[in-house]
Amino acid sequence: MAFEQKSEKSGKTYYLHSKEVTLNGGRKQMIYYFAGDVRDNGLDALPDGYVVIENTRTGLPMLKKG
Repeated sequence: MAFEQKSEKSGKTYYLHSKEVTLNGGRKQMIYYFAGDVRDNGLDALPDGYVVIENTRTGLPMLKKG
C-alpha cells in the first residue's frame, strides 16, 4: 500500500509515488510526487531524510528534505 497523506485544507487523501527521470545532461534523478490515486510506482514509506509539508494555499502535500 502506498504512503498516504490527508490534506488538512481539503480533506482529500494523496499517495506518494517516485519516478526516475533523465535530465538534459543525461544524468538520472529520482523525483517524488503525490497523486490522488495509487499507481504502479507507489512508495510504501517516506524516503530517508524527507518530511511531508503542505502547501498552505493549495493544500497539496509536498516532500521537503529535513
